[in-house]
Amino acid sequence: MTKGLCPCGLGAGYEECCGRFHRGEAAAPTAEALMRSRYSAFVRGEAGYLLRTWHPRTRPARLELDPGMRWTGLEILDTADGSAFHSTGTVTFRASYRGGSLHERSRFERVDGAWVYVDGDFLE
Repeated sequence: MTKGLCPCGLGAGYEECCGRFHRGEAAAPTAEALMRSRYSAFVRGEAGYLLRTWHPRTRPARLELDPGMRWTGLEILDTADGSAFHSTGTVTFRASYRGGSLHERSRFERVDGAWVYVDGDFLE
């Protein structure tokens, strides 16, 4: 059974939504699904998943997550490409946290068939 709603905002339970990606039971089928699962990983402190889904050429050696950071919501503003028929895609989003928000246009690519995060541009 579920242990609460998934932080990604789709309204499903975590275990069957992003939890299956975090556990490695499935791969995100689209760039947007990967973006949502990465947001959920930030919320839940899943640094290993974040590193695994980061493009090898831009991935940091390690990732220190701030345990005091409280993410409060994700809003997908725009997507371009990023479906099963594409090799690249972008997702523009706003991730809210206690005290502010992060607005970014993220770039994604497929590596060995799986979507990975490449990098992003911060927006006003």
